[in-house]
Amino acid sequence: MKQGNEEVKFVKEPEEETQNYIFQKNKKTKVGVFVFITILLFLIIGVITSVTYFTSEAL
Repeated sequence: MKQGNEEVKFVKEPEEETQNYIFQKNKKTKVGVFVFITILLFLIIGVITSVTYFTSEAL
């Protein structure tokens, strides 16, 4: 059995003619990454805030 091309790129440049990629360099991907990072930062800030609040109450 013959296998195809398995080289997968992480980010596809607009001028490349390949179908093996994870992300494209376009506006939709940039907005998605921005939203994802923003939510992640809010979660991290929430965890840090709750840990400092609950540990200071126990003392």
